[in-house]
Amino acid sequence: MRVLELLDRLIAFPTVSSDSNLALVDWAQAQLAGAGFEVTRVPSSCGEKAGLIARRGGDGGLVLSAHTDVVPASGQAWTRDPFALAREGDRLFGRGTTDMKGFVACCLALAEELPESAGPLAIVLSWDEEVGCRGIPQMMPAVRELLPDPALCVVGEPTSLVMATGHKGKAAYRATCRGEAGHSAMAPRFRNALHVACDLVAAVRAEQARLMAEGAQDPGYDVPCSTLHVGTLHGGTALNIVPDRAEVAFEIRHLASETPEAILPRVMAGLKDLELEQTIAYPGLDTDPEQPALVRLRGLAQGTGKVSYGTEAGYFAAAGIPTVVWGPGDMAQGHQPDEFIELSQLVDCMEALRRLVA
Repeated sequence: MRVLELLDRLIAFPTVSSDSNLALVDWAQAQLAGAGFEVTRVPSSCGEKAGLIARRGGDGGLVLSAHTDVVPASGQAWTRDPFALAREGDRLFGRGTTDMKGFVACCLALAEELPESAGPLAIVLSWDEEVGCRGIPQMMPAVRELLPDPALCVVGEPTSLVMATGHKGKAAYRATCRGEAGHSAMAPRFRNALHVACDLVAAVRAEQARLMAEGAQDPGYDVPCSTLHVGTLHGGTALNIVPDRAEVAFEIRHLASETPEAILPRVMAGLKDLELEQTIAYPGLDTDPEQPALVRLRGLAQGTGKVSYGTEAGYFAAAGIPTVVWGPGDMAQGHQPDEFIELSQLVDCMEALRRLVA
């Protein structure tokens, strides 16, 4: 089965986000060019990574999008080589099988067998999605130029082949809290950076409570409101020293009807002695499931809904392209040791893609 051969090769590329993906990109570019696609390479700003935009059949049509990077396998309790595809019954094990090289393999297999009668098809492969969707913003100028007026973009993150029309956007921040170092016996005389950090944590919790009680609600999500979360807090060097520096990392995951620019000022109101840096930001997705561009895929998908995790789909939607998230695999397996995808999901994905481009 060709999709298995391609997945085996893809898994063998250890494209952890911290490392280069150029070996995979070189190979995929050759595969797509050999299938008759016009391929444009988009280098990263650092030059150590790249993405691909492959086109066949003119303007418009279908765009299939995926990222090439994976999360690390180190530090996890794998029972097999994460970068060697292994099969046990219907399960295919390897880092990235679900998130999301299974869909990349489907895209490449589809490209090789695409009939001459098929409509326009484009395949977009990006980098650094797993570390905050950092690659696709660099690719979007080329996407807009090379792919005018697509009918539909499918971002193939694992949804168990359910068509997802929405996900929340995200903004993440690092707050550096300033204080004054001193002996803890004289603590009231010094500004404690950890106390500043705790004031920020309390403000984050208060805003979360307000959003749960009064904020916009979307019942399509497991948690129907925008959310805030403190992920890390670091500070202090010894118990008997008043800390002069502390660092807090927190995030906002917001509904399409709300923005971090509206939420953040309520968190920061009245706080002082800290500096704030935005570390990650990507847009959400909120596609009308009834729009005509989605009719055909909706008939092929195994249901409709929304997903709790973020993707690159919001960037395509912001460019005016009708966009959904739909792909093989269960995200519950993503980022896990012994990550796997079911072969039946790849088979069903291939059959749906064939019908979608027919």
